[in-house]
Amino acid sequence: MSDRRFEIDPDIAKASTPPNWVYTDRAVFEASRERIFAKSWQLVGDIEQVRVPGQVYPCTFLEGLLDEPLLLVRDRDDKLRCISNVCTHRGMLVCEHPGVESSLRCRYHGRKFDLNGKFTYMPEFEGTANFPSPKDDLRQVSLAQWGPFVFASLDPETSFDEWFMPLPERLNWLPIKAARFDAARSRDYLVNCNWILYCENYLEGFHIPFVHAGLADGLDFGSYRTELFEHGNVQVGIARGGEPAIVPPPDSIDHGQQVAGYFFWLFPNLMFNVYPWGISVNIVRPVAVDRTRVSFLSYVWDGSKLDTGVGGQLDRVEREDESIVEAVQRGLHSHIYERGRYSPTREQGTHHLHRMLAQRLAVT
Repeated sequence: MSDRRFEIDPDIAKASTPPNWVYTDRAVFEASRERIFAKSWQLVGDIEQVRVPGQVYPCTFLEGLLDEPLLLVRDRDDKLRCISNVCTHRGMLVCEHPGVESSLRCRYHGRKFDLNGKFTYMPEFEGTANFPSPKDDLRQVSLAQWGPFVFASLDPETSFDEWFMPLPERLNWLPIKAARFDAARSRDYLVNCNWILYCENYLEGFHIPFVHAGLADGLDFGSYRTELFEHGNVQVGIARGGEPAIVPPPDSIDHGQQVAGYFFWLFPNLMFNVYPWGISVNIVRPVAVDRTRVSFLSYVWDGSKLDTGVGGQLDRVEREDESIVEAVQRGLHSHIYERGRYSPTREQGTHHLHRMLAQRLAVT
């Protein structure tokens, strides 16, 4: 990457989009692992997976990209923890299956740990000097929770509260804690495009009238708006008259508006789409420079409103988006096209993403 740099003008009216090689260069993709994703917050589990003391749940931080083995644990003091799931002896996975345990024991050579990650015992190590040390404990990993959602970060660039605060500030009046995961309405999509391209498409409503006819029917497109904050943004979709809507209370800044959906994006790859029935969480996981796995996780608090409004046709909207972003990925290999311009009224979110990327990737 030393000879490839890009900048995004902070003035959207003057700015150009990233060069096409940003989406096709393997060096850029590889750089994003450490410069972006290793420092990010990621959704790693559901609180129901570690509900009682002693419950353990193995998970993977960014499967397919970083593949960091982690373990969610509720220890004997009823404290929720996230710890490394790699034995400090020879790198074996400590816990391979969910369950309820009184302690953790590596099945390779018998090293044992308390549920808080503290080393407790190792056979045949009596002659080992300066043993045990803090390095023999399982490392604690930064952890946070909002409603049923559990987040972790290996090396957080920013605090969880700073990164996530716009959601509870806007949405805490909703029944977040009542939302329950619905596996039947959740699925993964494998998309043949760069992860940046998938995110930037999500971040603008500009394409809705052209790509999503069904979605457009439920929205007052003239009132569709994007609001930026430091580590992400939200798109607010206003429902057409008579369409299902979220009705914000008097103390909400959105009081008096019929909200078809809130579409939150948090840098770099997490979306919370809030509808009258609940939340569709989208996790965008880079797999290769031109391959992305997107998880749609449905959390429902009002089943009577499922399959209605703009949140009632998620699979169709996803397939429509896939056809677009996959065609753009092919187009970005062009020897003629290099970079484009932004609509100042409709592409604020995409411009915001590109500025954040340039700050982290355009360094030597």
